Amino acid sequence: MSFLDREHSVAPPGFNRWLVPPAALAVHLSIGQIYAYSVFNKPLSEYGGWSLLALGVIFQLAIAVLGASAAIFGKWVERVGPRRTMFTAACFFAGGFLVAALGVATKQLWLVYLGNGLLGGIGLGLGYISPVSTLIKWFPDRPGVATGMAIMGFGGGALIASPLSVTLMNRFGGGVPANGITATFVTLGLIYLVFMLFGAFTIRVPRPGWAPAGYTASNANAPGHGMITNANVTVDTAMRTPQFWLLFAVLFLNVTAGIGILGQASVMIQEMFPGGPNHAAVTAAAAAGFVGLLSLFNMGGRFLWSSLSDRLGRKTTYAVFFALGAVLYFLIPITGHLGSVVLFVLCAAIIISMYGGGFATVPAYLRDLFGTLNVGAIHGRLLLAWSAAAIVGPYLVNGLRQSQINAGVPAADAYDLTMHIMVGLLVLGFVCNLLVRPVDPRYHIQPTDASLPPDSALGATRPSGD
Repeated sequence: MSFLDREHSVAPPGFNRWLVPPAALAVHLSIGQIYAYSVFNKPLSEYGGWSLLALGVIFQLAIAVLGASAAIFGKWVERVGPRRTMFTAACFFAGGFLVAALGVATKQLWLVYLGNGLLGGIGLGLGYISPVSTLIKWFPDRPGVATGMAIMGFGGGALIASPLSVTLMNRFGGGVPANGITATFVTLGLIYLVFMLFGAFTIRVPRPGWAPAGYTASNANAPGHGMITNANVTVDTAMRTPQFWLLFAVLFLNVTAGIGILGQASVMIQEMFPGGPNHAAVTAAAAAGFVGLLSLFNMGGRFLWSSLSDRLGRKTTYAVFFALGAVLYFLIPITGHLGSVVLFVLCAAIIISMYGGGFATVPAYLRDLFGTLNVGAIHGRLLLAWSAAAIVGPYLVNGLRQSQINAGVPAADAYDLTMHIMVGLLVLGFVCNLLVRPVDPRYHIQPTDASLPPDSALGATRPSGD
């Protein structure tokens, strides 16, 4: 298994760095399947007699474990390199489907929790962070573009997984999806194993000191240059800086605002536009189309906003997320009262694009502040903010909506309070982002530190012309 070691994945001279993004995309498109997991809920309920509430735990467990595993194994990822990490992620994620298939076949829900929830969640966490830090090291001149390309795959994975899963369940089940779940889980596990192993065996790390031809680390004309350091901060030290916790709050608040709408989109648009004298009601089919549209904006926003951040600077990009997001959340209840479905869809689509853009931009933000040495491990610990937001966001939308309805508020008006709370959270996020400053040099490590890995590439890099 030594071929998985970091030293065996160092790129030879002349290696084309544009071969790395497809490797990262293969992994992120695979693990992005988790966003489509809801297509299994109804067939699983019919097959095993399990409640939708009990089945909803699988998604929540997977996301929670994603953040936890990324935080726990981040330092290991930096030490062993992306190839071994992506190989391990493939084994956990694909193996999780096989364990879940056994659980379905024997009607033991705890095995489905173990497979798709716990094991799949570990594969999610490792697979999510492993290619990101590698891409940042290959693209120091365009880190936003690089991370956007990979994390776009995570947002778009559901667009492939959803129709593929439904087709497989119908085919294996003879037109009855519930009867085809076991075979579908086995097939998906094998498909994702092949795709993720392609990524693991294709990925390469740059040689120590490598840099793109013509790249100068100290480009005084680069946007937001004052925020970009050429030094490095270790992951444990980074957690002692105010910058880490400000970014933790920034990511948490941005995700909280977006994930609430994403998880409730179908019900929300149908309840806010129940029909009236001047407009027709939004049907379930139209609502499904709305959800698909949001997925496209979620995916496209990841590449668009992170690429744009290379020009605007990361701090300015997040300032746009929070300022524009606050305005749009304020407008959403008004669109409902006006009966303007078009304006509602436009507001929601832009919000979701910034939700995805926040995920794709934050690795480059971390790289700007803490350097490239431990950016993967620091990113892993920051993803705990995602796990926390995955709990808080849906609660704010679902819980407050239900409390409003219980208090006698019409369903169409039940989102007003929630949206106004979201505005407050985004204003708080704007302030946190405003407070981010360059890391104090006393936290920087020295290039002569003997504990550093041999390919840490500290100090000046040399353009290789590769």
